[in-house]
This record gives sequence, C-alpha cells and structure tokens, in this order.
Amino acid sequence: MRSTHRKTIQFTVLVLLCFMSGLRAQRNRSGFSVIAFYTGKHDQAHISFVNEANRWFPRMAKTHHFTYDTTTNWSNLNAGFLSHYQVVLFLDTRPDDSTQRAAFRQYMENGGAWMGFHFSAFALTPSTYPQNWNWYHTTFLGSGQYTSNTWRPTSAVLRVENRNHPATKGLPQTFKSAPNEWYRWENDLRTNPDLAVLLSIDARSFPLGTGPKSHEIWHSGYYPVVWTNRKYRMLYVNMGHNDIDYENGTNQELSMSFANDIQNKLILNSLLWLGTGKRQND
Repeated sequence: MRSTHRKTIQFTVLVLLCFMSGLRAQRNRSGFSVIAFYTGKHDQAHISFVNEANRWFPRMAKTHHFTYDTTTNWSNLNAGFLSHYQVVLFLDTRPDDSTQRAAFRQYMENGGAWMGFHFSAFALTPSTYPQNWNWYHTTFLGSGQYTSNTWRPTSAVLRVENRNHPATKGLPQTFKSAPNEWYRWENDLRTNPDLAVLLSIDARSFPLGTGPKSHEIWHSGYYPVVWTNRKYRMLYVNMGHNDIDYENGTNQELSMSFANDIQNKLILNSLLWLGTGKRQND
C-alpha cells in the first residue's frame, strides 16, 4: 500500500510539473499582440497592399509567436481596446476623429508601439487628408506634409543608414526594394535630433520613376524611406503601394510588396523589436 501511495504521489507531482511547464511554454509562445487598423476602401494599390499584409502577417505570427488581429473600426482606437495590444499598425490611413487621435497619442506616450506604412503618413492641405494633426505629422513622424511622389511604382536601391538598429539587423548595406510609389516630404528629417533615419534611397536609383510627367521622375536628392522617433517606440515604412494596371482599366496587380525577402526581413525585424524591445537611442 505504501508503495502504491508513493507512486500515486510521484505521478501527481509529475503531472503538476508537466502542467506548470506547459503554462510557462504557453506564456513564452504567446509573445505579444498586434492590432492592425486599416480602411481598405480607396485606391486599389493601397487595397492590394492591405490584403497582402493581412495574409503575410498571420503567417509570421504563427512562426514567431505573436498574435495578429485586424480591424476597420477606427472607433476601436480607444484606451480600453488598445490596452490588449503591445503594437499598433496603420496599414493605410490614419484616424480623423479627435477622440481617436487623442487615444492614440496617449497610447504612444504611455509606452505603446506603432508601425505605419506608406499612406498612413500622407497629409496635404488642401486635400481629403489635410495636415490638421500637428502632433502626429510634425512631432511624432517629423515629416510634415507630403510634397510629391514618383510614378510609376518602381523598385529602388535602398541604403541602410543605421546598421546598429534592431530593424536593420542582418540587412545588406544596399538592396533592391519591391516596387513602390515613393514619397517626398516637407521637412528634412536629418535636421530633427529626435529622428533616426534607418533607410534612404541610394543614388544608384536615379533616375527613379518613369513618368509620364517629368516631375514624377527624381534625378537627385535625399529621400528617407524608413525612420524612427527616439522619443517613442515607433517606426515608419514608406513601402505599401503595389503597382496596379490602371491604364488598361483591369486593376490587375502588377507587383507585390511582400514578394521581396530582404524587405520582408526589415519589416519583421521592426515588428519584433517593437513587440519585445525598448526605445532605440542610437
């Protein structure tokens, strides 16, 4: 009987140890939680990117042990909803409601993390998306208004400017991007001490763009495409505009943003840094 009792106790202890080990493993696997906001209604190039992102990020979530949720309901940009997430993504647009904007600012100032793509930084007065949010465009992003872009969407040779940042870990010094519509900004990011430019367009890209309008082709200049603000856990990526067959009216996808392995590594590095790391002071 004593032998049986000892075996029962040993078995119970073993079960408890396995259970606790499983809980620890589950906690380790749970990682962090990501919520992606998007609109997905305007410009087929942006819609294409959003759809592509919402296929790619879930695959990365399974492999790298984070959760990925999406919403088109921008009223979810509130303190209660955001408290469940460590990283916020803006896949295309930005919030326009003042309450939502205030909630996002509070989230970031309280240590939340954010990554924005392409159109999420767009602002132009006058337009449907005017520059009417100074904290976001001037303080947070630092870029100010959009001023122009290249056309057609095309690949560019990108240069890594900061090789010490976690987002650029393992990237080559230069690489060719996926096709994109590249933006030019009102402010020179190099003059802002809070900003760290991580990637810019390499001079070997020029001329960049094919037109048909001459101002849609860049022949020189300095164009940052990925940067972070040291005062926040954030990173902006100018990529996010697929090439679409507008001219022939087919709206066929002619390029995909997540078809580029090196660019994907940059985005994944950035997300893992935001989800698990701290602010970068390099």
